[in-house]
Amino acid sequence: MEENTSNCPLSAWMDRENACRTRQGSDGNTWIKVYFGSGAHFRNWHAQYVEIYGEENIEVEPVDMKGRACFGEGDHTAYRIWARQLSS
Repeated sequence: MEENTSNCPLSAWMDRENACRTRQGSDGNTWIKVYFGSGAHFRNWHAQYVEIYGEENIEVEPVDMKGRACFGEGDHTAYRIWARQLSS
């Protein structure tokens, strides 16, 4: 469900990314964005969230960063980590 933002200035794109905090899943569950990034930090945070919440309560969404100057010109992918909002 990634939109085409290749011509969007980085600051406006990051503002939209920062505003993206929750989403509704097709199953009716609410998901909360707990992380956005890539590389070793992503792998570390992903492992910790899986350990704490369980793999069934974590989803990873790739975000194409191609063309973003801060990520270089390669085919770099960042990720959003979503945690299912659990009932209390």
